[in-house]
Amino acid sequence: MSVKQISVFIENKKGKLAQATRFIADHQINLKALSIADTQDFGILRIICDDPENAEKALQDGGYITTVTDVLAAAISDTPGSLASILEVLSEADIAVEYTYAFNSSNVGAYMIFRVDDNQLAAAALAGAGIGGKLFDDFHASRVLPGFAPDSKLQMLKSIADNVEVVIVINSSDIESNKMRRDLGITYDVDVLRLIDAYRDAGLFVGSVVLAQFREQPAAQAFKLKLEQLGIKVFIHYPIEGYPYNVAHIVSENGFGKNEFIETERPLVVITAPGPGSGKMATCLSQLYHENLRGNKAGYAKFETFPIWNLPLKHPVNLAYEAATADLNDVNMIDPYHLEAYGETTVNYNRDVEVFPVLNAIFEKIEGVSPYKSPTDMGVNMAGYAICDDEAVKEASKQEIIRRYFAALCDYRMGRGKHDAVDKIISLMNQAGVSVEDRKSIKAAVDRSTETDGQPAVAIELPDGKIVTGKTSDLLGASSAALLNAAKSLAGLPDDLLMIAPSIIEPIQKLKTSILKNHNPRLHSDETLIALSMSANTNPVAKKALDAIGGLEGCEAHSTVILSQVDQDVYRKLGINLTCEPRYQTKKLYHK
Repeated sequence: MSVKQISVFIENKKGKLAQATRFIADHQINLKALSIADTQDFGILRIICDDPENAEKALQDGGYITTVTDVLAAAISDTPGSLASILEVLSEADIAVEYTYAFNSSNVGAYMIFRVDDNQLAAAALAGAGIGGKLFDDFHASRVLPGFAPDSKLQMLKSIADNVEVVIVINSSDIESNKMRRDLGITYDVDVLRLIDAYRDAGLFVGSVVLAQFREQPAAQAFKLKLEQLGIKVFIHYPIEGYPYNVAHIVSENGFGKNEFIETERPLVVITAPGPGSGKMATCLSQLYHENLRGNKAGYAKFETFPIWNLPLKHPVNLAYEAATADLNDVNMIDPYHLEAYGETTVNYNRDVEVFPVLNAIFEKIEGVSPYKSPTDMGVNMAGYAICDDEAVKEASKQEIIRRYFAALCDYRMGRGKHDAVDKIISLMNQAGVSVEDRKSIKAAVDRSTETDGQPAVAIELPDGKIVTGKTSDLLGASSAALLNAAKSLAGLPDDLLMIAPSIIEPIQKLKTSILKNHNPRLHSDETLIALSMSANTNPVAKKALDAIGGLEGCEAHSTVILSQVDQDVYRKLGINLTCEPRYQTKKLYHK
């Protein structure tokens, strides 16, 4: 799990540590763990306490320089080799450990505190080893439902892992078109491999992969061969003429009957996919048909978060789901079957409503009667009951709709999407009562660009609402400058403070241009963070700024140009929600 660590900078003089700990005691700060590191001039007191937010405020009010860092706490048993086992897992995952110390409590037992270069990756590695921690996130849900546990489905599956078999479905057309998972920056086919690894690391059995809508697309055929060479079973499902309306044809040997039967080994089969529109529902229905042919009694239920059935049709959460699936032309609608059966208004989406007669026909063929009276009946979704601050959820969802609007614009500009998706999200923005003016970082970025004669600019809105900007210079790109300025602000450092000496930046520029033959000498975001890390080794001020970088998670940012993929990836890994204007910095045809 992730915990907050406070680092307190103390002069390396006699009595200063005693003075600091007395201050902590006098302000009723209950220490859970501490560690001390020293340099020639400064000592760094790292503490874990029960109320880090108030503790940091008290220390700062007392004149102490502090930083708050997210560190990883891993449970450890009181047996020889326990620490070695954890470190071996992190080493195998190529995760660097900067420092570590112990933490013990009568309430929670023994823990080790680790400062690592990637908390989420480290937690995932330890989760895969059965040690605890989270695996991977439902990013959309965590953005529109603040406080949503992004690994809730995974935790449920892990509790019944012995009975679960995972089948991953991917639409063959998505392979052919190189469809991207925007939250991860990878294509759907690559994400299938990631999902297989992630589920296996979590202790779940992945039985096979289904290629849906298979029309012998060359890229899909190549992916099938690749999976088979990796020892993964692959099953083929084909397009069905008249789906989902021609029920008689669909539920026949020329419909589902021509699909391959998915050979499974465990009683509970979980159908999952890289994203919406992959073919999960059709795969489930096809498998029910084939199980019935073989005399196997099988049932079906769906566990999806969106749309949230017991929120209003036009609630921003449900509108944000439509925005997320704008390229699929999904539409939320009142479930007519549920309204007829129960006299109750609920929300579902068009594909589930359209396919419900097929599902009913299959169940009637199997059992004589369908157990469901409506698509809403099929679902397991309690998220609506967990919303305790509807206004916060509405605001988060409205911001997501705006982010999806800019994502669709950029997809269209890059030839990866259609303008229909843009038009649909504009309609959703109107329904939600939002516009681009409601995203504060946009105006700040545009104004900064105007001030610099149209040069690219980036603006980041910090957790306290303050907005910092970065402009393009001879040394740094706008995204790099914005990161440094944001780090300085979070660390409470002066705006004009130089954190990275030119003597560090210039050799990197020389390497890029003279040796690697790059045309752009300015540092990208990843190169800037490396330079900052190098400076932090000898410069306490740079160290303070570097420690503050973790505080950018959840911040909003906007760029006046489409950033390079490497800059986008850095912002994504830092947890910054980035949007870009749909234009490139240059008029070149090729962009990295």
